[in-house]
Amino acid sequence: MRHGAAVPYTMIKALVVDDSAYNRVSISRMLESDSRIKVVATAINGEDAIKQVMRHEPDVITLDLEMPVMDGFSFLRWLMQNRPTAVIAVSSRSNDRSVFKALELGAIDFIAKPGGNVSPRLEEIQTDLVSKVLQIGDLRIENIKKRVEAGFSPPAPAEAGAYTLIQLVAIGCSTGGPPALQHLFESLPLLPLPIVVAQSKYAVKEAVHGEPLGVGVVYVAPGGMVTEVQRSADGLRARIVAPGPNDLYAPSVDRLFGSASDTCGERMIAVIMTGMGDDGAEAIRKVRQRGGKTIAESPDTAIIFGMPNQAIKTGAVDQVLPLNEIAGAIERLCYPRVSRDERRIES
Repeated sequence: MRHGAAVPYTMIKALVVDDSAYNRVSISRMLESDSRIKVVATAINGEDAIKQVMRHEPDVITLDLEMPVMDGFSFLRWLMQNRPTAVIAVSSRSNDRSVFKALELGAIDFIAKPGGNVSPRLEEIQTDLVSKVLQIGDLRIENIKKRVEAGFSPPAPAEAGAYTLIQLVAIGCSTGGPPALQHLFESLPLLPLPIVVAQSKYAVKEAVHGEPLGVGVVYVAPGGMVTEVQRSADGLRARIVAPGPNDLYAPSVDRLFGSASDTCGERMIAVIMTGMGDDGAEAIRKVRQRGGKTIAESPDTAIIFGMPNQAIKTGAVDQVLPLNEIAGAIERLCYPRVSRDERRIES
């Protein structure tokens, strides 16, 4: 590192970009609460951020999206073309199109600002933010750039009335998960089954305890809670409970996969994508033993290969695929031996 004499080589260099002076100070203080993170600079907008990137070469950038002069989106386009770097969007608008656009442009994750752009509650995000920043050492930056450059064109929707024996798709991921999930769901034709995701802080349709799992809906496990799948008289339902003393993760991919396997047996698909650690590896054996289908994201596209790698090492993964092939694999497992044009409801 350029400043090796002043900053230990293990330290993560962070750049904080936000047009609010209060937010810049607060986020910098949160990051430096961990001795492994050093805020090397702050920036007030995208133009300023470009100068700071060239001067300091940060390892990770926290980025506000709505800024004057040059906004976060324009900065992201420049960054991914000129110096691909891990970016965490810190946005007050977590449920609108702006966050999805940031993920498309190369941000690896996002955190919602509590209470809006400037809020005394901002420090509520400290634990989550620091955790995400500490994981960037395992990021595969080249895969971020490849994903942005490749883009994707969603396929035509599945034919109405298509029939499948698969009852559920369960997906586990963590760091790098939001953009990977967005890519997957935009590439995946509408399927007549529910999809349940163990990925915190990413709202598509947050699962609610006791809620029936409807077809064609993506249910995301609530952050800090454990989501399981159970069967009732009228079909599959979500079960949301507090993590137990043996749960290392919440949401827990192992708990989701294990309960889904108990409930659906051979009529489920388990997918492990980008993320740190080994969550899901234990339960994926169970899925395979009960006849379920298993897929893991390959190192060619995984932003962090920890979770897929640990799952693959169990020997219980049927297919190891790059992100852009996972949607097609899920569709083929749902509709084996027939093409899209040939699908019909069996009489």
